[in-house]
Amino acid sequence: MAVFVLGALPDTSWSQAYPNRPIKLIVPFPPAGAADVTARVVAKALSEDLGQPIIIDNRGGADGAIAGVAAINSLPDGYTLLFATTTGMNAAPTMRKVPPYDPLTALTPISLVGKFGFFLMINAEVPAKNMTEFLAYVRANPGKVNYASGNGTSIITTAQFALETKLDMVHIPYKGDAPATTDLIAGRVQMLIGTPGGALQQVQEGRVRVLMTLLPSRSPLAPNAPTAQEVGINNMSISPWGGLYGPVGISTEVVNRVALAMKNVAARKDVREQLGTIAFELQSSTPAEMDQFNKDQLATWRKTADAINLERN
Repeated sequence: MAVFVLGALPDTSWSQAYPNRPIKLIVPFPPAGAADVTARVVAKALSEDLGQPIIIDNRGGADGAIAGVAAINSLPDGYTLLFATTTGMNAAPTMRKVPPYDPLTALTPISLVGKFGFFLMINAEVPAKNMTEFLAYVRANPGKVNYASGNGTSIITTAQFALETKLDMVHIPYKGDAPATTDLIAGRVQMLIGTPGGALQQVQEGRVRVLMTLLPSRSPLAPNAPTAQEVGINNMSISPWGGLYGPVGISTEVVNRVALAMKNVAARKDVREQLGTIAFELQSSTPAEMDQFNKDQLATWRKTADAINLERN
């Protein structure tokens, strides 16, 4: 008579190679925005490398905190990942009196995905054709130039720019890049640091000028716009970014497998070119590099917030 010892049977749910079923990627913004579009392009390429579908789960709101908390509370099995961005990992922890979580300990870093293209744009009525002329104009007119901001990253980035260049400008906050860009085009504000969005056509028509990009290299969307380093502004250390994270407790094997997939995706010319059309610079990193990058960015955010006496909500 055969005797079957149940405890000796293999646990096939864990022995099968990761991944063996669909993966959910939480995105901290609604559909159709720059982060969502980026996440969908990257998810498609990652799914091809990993051999499993990746399902986008949009969890917008609360400066990225809703998505962050959802990822934090998920099972650490590698089947729920987070497309983390500057908003939830740097802005919310810096700009709130009571941060929703500690971004350095509440999640597991996997890989950098890349950097969003932020540009310094001015209304064409401003008598400046380049950064040197713009700086001279603002210094000659202290307190008379209005600048817009459409999100936390725009607020901190522009504040750092003003500190580094010693400019006296008036801040006009908006609830997004779209309304800020509308008023830039109309001339109600003179400067905006943000994503290009609806301004690209206006740039082509000459109603808006792009004087600088915060990307480490020139963008094909505005090839004539120099980088900050090219115009001699060397301390613009805030970078709007996107990265992959998982919950605490996710295995090293899974982290390394996803990081390798992201490295393979970042090497694909077709993916780079597709994301280049929305001014996103595709990159990758090791988990340790992602962790250090976020630490450096958070420190810069906090230093800048203190320097400008940011009122936390």
